[in-house]
Amino acid sequence: MTDDQLLRYSRHILLDEIGIEGQERLLAASVLVIGAGGLGSPAALYLASAGVGRIVLVDDDEVDLTNLQRQVMHTTARVGRPKAESGRDALLQINPGIEVTALNERATGERLEELVRAATVVLDCSDNFKTRHAVNRACFRSKVPLVSGAVIRFDGQISVYDPRSAVSPCYSCLFPEDQNFQDAACSTMGVFAPLVGIVGAMQAAEALKLVIGIGNSLAGRLLLLDGRSMEWTSIALSRNPDCPVCR
Repeated sequence: MTDDQLLRYSRHILLDEIGIEGQERLLAASVLVIGAGGLGSPAALYLASAGVGRIVLVDDDEVDLTNLQRQVMHTTARVGRPKAESGRDALLQINPGIEVTALNERATGERLEELVRAATVVLDCSDNFKTRHAVNRACFRSKVPLVSGAVIRFDGQISVYDPRSAVSPCYSCLFPEDQNFQDAACSTMGVFAPLVGIVGAMQAAEALKLVIGIGNSLAGRLLLLDGRSMEWTSIALSRNPDCPVCR
């Protein structure tokens, strides 16, 4: 670790649970972030500032004026630019010592599998069930832990699905693909801006813990946040023995 890195990450290094060894694990890690919008913005910003060595941003959308109410990685000057590229610029401004790959695409099939296999941890910051299920399947095939978050209106949720554990459920255990859940779009339902910051920051925290190997992750638990009352509810999750993904 260089003198600059020792200084930059000194507040992490002071923590007994992290220290130099933990920080070096972060610097050696690669985190895949699916979605560079409301959740992906705070999550990626904290991953970058914390010193994750390689961050891969995947998003096929462009920055729109309506995004700026909550997607803090982007600016007015970057309206019209691909979100992945705008996000890369923001992360490198915070920490030029890391590597950021911007993929202006919707990763599916073998391409998604390839990206997941190369990751230490995956963050699902997408906004639709189809993508969430595809990411979940890819993570369980490759045994890569998945940190999943979602926010709509005043409601947020977050959990970790860890295929390295024999008892950890997967996303499909909770939301089976054959249930035909309806996607709720921010453009029609609205979203309370600070909630994506709260949930996205928690996704980053869970990812950092998984990389370093500290604490207990949210695997086997679903946290629900009611932003109107600011009350958290914790629900215990169990693996579905009939789940087609993780059984």
